[in-house]
Amino acid sequence: MIEVDTIIVGGGPAGSSCAWRLRRHGIDCLVLDRAEFPRLKLCAGWVTPKVLRDLEIEPGEYPAGFLTFDALRLSFRGFGITLKTKQHSIRRIEFDEWLLRRSGASVSTHNVRQIRSDGDRYVIDDTWRCRHLVGAGGTRCPVHRTFFRELAPRDEALQAAVLEEEFPCNWSDGTCRLWFFDHGLPGYSWYVPKAGGHLNVGIGAMAAKLKSRHDSIRPHWRRLTGKLAAQGLVGERAWETGGYTYYLRPRQDHVRRGGAFLVGDAAGLSTRDLCEGIGPAVRSGLLAADAIASGGEYSLARVRAHSVKQGLVRRGLDWAFCGRA
Repeated sequence: MIEVDTIIVGGGPAGSSCAWRLRRHGIDCLVLDRAEFPRLKLCAGWVTPKVLRDLEIEPGEYPAGFLTFDALRLSFRGFGITLKTKQHSIRRIEFDEWLLRRSGASVSTHNVRQIRSDGDRYVIDDTWRCRHLVGAGGTRCPVHRTFFRELAPRDEALQAAVLEEEFPCNWSDGTCRLWFFDHGLPGYSWYVPKAGGHLNVGIGAMAAKLKSRHDSIRPHWRRLTGKLAAQGLVGERAWETGGYTYYLRPRQDHVRRGGAFLVGDAAGLSTRDLCEGIGPAVRSGLLAADAIASGGEYSLARVRAHSVKQGLVRRGLDWAFCGRA
């Protein structure tokens, strides 16, 4: 049996941020992930300046593709505005691998199947034993499944469904664009240019609301690709989309049970207005590491539940996406 102080299940931004901070505290940790890095990860790759501050990253020091936007083009049912703000885009296949490597933690490629308690320790697949366990394995994280499914059941009203594709593209329009609520979509679609000649196009919506309207995300995807072609943003192509689901931030957080912690999408932390996931994932990973190191409280009070600062806009988007959830 291999003994480790802390095992982190999942090597994405939440898990690698936790490992990076634990290593700074001088705590031995191991990251287990079923994929070998670098691995393809579909994601708009939206990175805010706060994420860079939390991770102490200077844009010029990041060695992979990094693109900065000074403004965003937003459209609400055909009404367009330009929002002056500094945001960044990255490719997750590069960003996640770099963060994990930078953490300095030991990493093993392993698909976790069974976790059991052993006194005040946790045993994973009868191979590893640890004092602290961090669930950073996304929506289907085995740590959530084993220890939190009854304590913190998923709220289907907060489930977002996504279709997207990232592909090489010699884009000529470098403006990041978001379209909200087109054709009654309970969500938004996006066009996110990336450095190195790549583009991410996607659409996300609240799954329960689509179902209640006898709607699905596929026809909205077809409208989006038609719009992109009509506006000259993307030429005719054979789309090869990928799909997945995740959860937005609940009203109450149940993210710790003894020595087991949930971070990132395993805890359902994407913001309730713009469905941003990377920022909350990073912040929660750092807070979990600090709680492990200090033996103190693990609270998500300092993880923002919303991306937008303007109260009226924030509340409006929260209501449009989550309703009374």
